[in-house]
Amino acid sequence: MNPVLARNIEVLQQERARTVSESPASDRIADAITRFTGSMIFVVVHLVAVAGWIAWNTGLLGLPPFDDTFVILATAASVEAIFLSTFVLISQNRAAELASRRADLDLQINLLAEHEVTRLVELVSRIAEHVGVPVDQGEIAELKKDVAAEAVLEKIGDEEAKLSRRS
Repeated sequence: MNPVLARNIEVLQQERARTVSESPASDRIADAITRFTGSMIFVVVHLVAVAGWIAWNTGLLGLPPFDDTFVILATAASVEAIFLSTFVLISQNRAAELASRRADLDLQINLLAEHEVTRLVELVSRIAEHVGVPVDQGEIAELKKDVAAEAVLEKIGDEEAKLSRRS
């Protein structure tokens, strides 16, 4: 494996581990609950519990019913749904925050790469001129220009505004 790639992977793994270790216990608990509730084990446990509850309270097990109208089951399911949706939202908020940080990193790296490529185009163009290689100066002149992030964001905003006015 390329040493730079290996280093980058290691840095990312260290950052993930640092993020987890520095996150509050409440966030780690919410993530653990969300992971469990998003698993097939959770589905099977609920399937068994609800089937057992129904079998008990319909008399299929020969035991006296304790919730013959299933009001307790419905209430428990509703309360559980409230808490589970809250845990999922907490985990999604954290995931969105991490995704935003990664997107910022991607943007910074892309802007840096764009700047470096622009400088390389300039350098290669000078070398080509020096050794007498013909170059399309119109295209090269355009490639030599740095891309201003502000201009790109403004153009994207303008295009989005046009689309929203059409709909």
